[in-house]
Amino acid sequence: MNGIAARFASLPVCDVLPALCEALTHHSRAVLAAPPGAGKTTLAPLVFREQGWLEGKIILIEPRRLAARAAARRMAAMLGEEVGATVGYRMRLDTRVSRNTRIEVVTEGVFTRMALESPDLEGIGCVIFDEFHERALEADFGLALALDIQSGLREDLRIVVMSATLDTTRVATLLENCPVIESQGRSHPVEIRHLDRTAGERIELSMTRAIETLHRAESGSILAFLPGQGEIKRVEQALESRLGPETDVQPLYGGLGSGEQDAAIRPAPKGRRKVVLATTVAESSITIDGVRIVIDSGLVRQPVYEPSTGITRLETVRASRASADQRAGRAGRTEPGIAVRLWREEQGKALPAFATPQILASDLASMVLDCIAWGVSDPRELRFIDGPPGPAIEEARSLLTGLGAIDAKGVLTPRGQQMRALALPPRLAAMVVAGREQGVGQAAAELAVLLTEQGLGGTATDLDVRWQRFRSDRSPRASAARSLAGRLAGAGRKAERSEMPGAAGLLATAFPDRVAKQRGGRGQFVLANGRGAVIDETDRLAGAGYIVVADLSGKAQAARVLAAAELAGSELDELLADRAETKQECVFDEASGAVRARRVTRLGAITLAEAPLPKPETSEAMAALCAGIRKLGLRCLPFSAAGQQLRDRIGFLHQSLGDPWPDVSDAALLDSLETWFAPFQPGITALKTIDRDGLHQGLLSLCAPGAQTEINRLAPTHYEAPTGSRLPVRYGEEGPVVAIRVQELFGLSGHPSIGGGRLPLTLELLSPAQRPIQTTRDLPGFWKGSWADVRSEMRGRYPRHPWPENPGEAEPTRRAKPRTR
Repeated sequence: MNGIAARFASLPVCDVLPALCEALTHHSRAVLAAPPGAGKTTLAPLVFREQGWLEGKIILIEPRRLAARAAARRMAAMLGEEVGATVGYRMRLDTRVSRNTRIEVVTEGVFTRMALESPDLEGIGCVIFDEFHERALEADFGLALALDIQSGLREDLRIVVMSATLDTTRVATLLENCPVIESQGRSHPVEIRHLDRTAGERIELSMTRAIETLHRAESGSILAFLPGQGEIKRVEQALESRLGPETDVQPLYGGLGSGEQDAAIRPAPKGRRKVVLATTVAESSITIDGVRIVIDSGLVRQPVYEPSTGITRLETVRASRASADQRAGRAGRTEPGIAVRLWREEQGKALPAFATPQILASDLASMVLDCIAWGVSDPRELRFIDGPPGPAIEEARSLLTGLGAIDAKGVLTPRGQQMRALALPPRLAAMVVAGREQGVGQAAAELAVLLTEQGLGGTATDLDVRWQRFRSDRSPRASAARSLAGRLAGAGRKAERSEMPGAAGLLATAFPDRVAKQRGGRGQFVLANGRGAVIDETDRLAGAGYIVVADLSGKAQAARVLAAAELAGSELDELLADRAETKQECVFDEASGAVRARRVTRLGAITLAEAPLPKPETSEAMAALCAGIRKLGLRCLPFSAAGQQLRDRIGFLHQSLGDPWPDVSDAALLDSLETWFAPFQPGITALKTIDRDGLHQGLLSLCAPGAQTEINRLAPTHYEAPTGSRLPVRYGEEGPVVAIRVQELFGLSGHPSIGGGRLPLTLELLSPAQRPIQTTRDLPGFWKGSWADVRSEMRGRYPRHPWPENPGEAEPTRRAKPRTR
């Protein structure tokens, strides 16, 4: 291969580029799998530029801004040019392209906007999805859009999917069994070591110790992977002054400005070493020269969406094997290296093969809105490797309807069109649109940018504090963000009001379900959606009565608030006047066992005020009473002895004979309280006044008409013995049981039964002193078998009572023998 490839023939990917270009000559799709350091990110687009089949620009899609800038700079350097000439990049706050740009490196979100705004991708000849193994939501959606465009409008469009650790079979299947080209690579050897963490030890301590150890024992720079910004800062502080003056410690995460990120990936000056503390931003597509040691925490922080609450929380989880391989590969990019993993070797087998695709655990509202604008009512009509989950789609539609972006039929509204044009998450887009209408569009747009650009204004929980810092920040990144906010606020806004609004009032438009009230302790809050949340007690917001939460992390009822603003004064009054709901309700009070009526004002799950009412409405009271019984369980009902026996008898018939006898188990009766309980307890509002006869009649009402006679026939309350005694029948799990003195059964040659002779009684045979002798369901068998032993033992103990040799022919009796004088 001639041209640019010949100049960089040492790159391993050169071995397969001829095959890849040949495949793209005859096919419109291809997959390239090449290990870290192969050169695929930078060389493949440059080689494609020289191919005869290419008509138009090349779009190279990277998962992160850092990788996009680095790839563009590297390609420009390979051509001997500055970025913005043949090779440029385009991202949210930073764009460098010109009329001569033929290769644009863009982030995933930017490509999605390009496709949505130009449904035929006019002027674009090839789209390359790099590092697709990360399975970001925007990447999956972008590929689905590209495939839709290619199938419907642009058969000439080339689509290439690339990665170092990729499930090539699934991707190739999605691309209709396109060619798969694999590069073996020629990266330098990497020695894998394992260091077991002490159980319960914080990852920062383990990482700090590992860095110090490796720094003393090995040469070269170190790249350490940690799950998030907080851990990076703590390790950075712990290493301060410990590694010597010749070593620089530099953080690398998404919230840093581009200048700080670029400084982290530049090689260390001659005679110096570098320790880079990074999140997943350094996992792929970049090379940090001089790094020959990688230390991997094995952890990653990922967003997890909960459709039931509409909240996306950050969760720290184990990294996948693919991610661990990517990280280890950083150590062998320029020379032989060492990868140290902070877990036992055998634990690696339990790691998932690949990361969970974001489409399976993300808020899909933006994607659903874009799909509707695209003309697809259900995203599952597009082609995805993993289809989006139905519950998340339904939650997205519900949110979009609530925000006014779509109508009840799922059709895009004029408001939705405005929201889509803003390239913001739907909640924040709705906030900006509302801000424009209220004359605070600039403020709303600034707040939206602040929330979408990590690190702007610092990391304070209080968004009003962050906002002030952002407004006074004169850094290039902050200036670019304010310019972006001006563009977002620009279209169609009213004249701006002179007073500066607080963050909380604006946030309540975007997050009405996350208005929160302090619930009895400093820093303890309950959200309108029912979730609990906490703020550190030392934080100023911890003492606020009401807040609006924009971001939080953690599980269950104790999620940690990451960003919020205090809601007070006129903003609180206005919110409550517009959205609070007052109604009368009946509730069951467990302490008293009675129904109480009250007037309650609520904002979602937050109780704002309540006052008692004198008398509950009958229907509402019964519903509350039934709810209380279900909570306490059926044991709280005062069944009489006869009522409990009736239930046992009906239950026995249900188990033995089936239909039409009803199920009267605890679960069945609790489930049908409105059918058998409520109609027979008119006006009852407390457990202590429940009518026992009403319980009895309610149970009978579950049976067919005339059931009382049939119950008595099939499951009688008593058994009449040959002596005339009426003995109660117990109906339990073991079936019908009668306890009877054995002498009263003399003369019986058959076994007693009920249920029309179909169901034998269980006989508990008693001695004259009413003590158990034996249990049987076969009386004739007992007479012929065990009776002899029983007779032998009992005659001496009870001599005044008869013990005949042949009891089946003897007279039954309740009496002892007359005394002899």
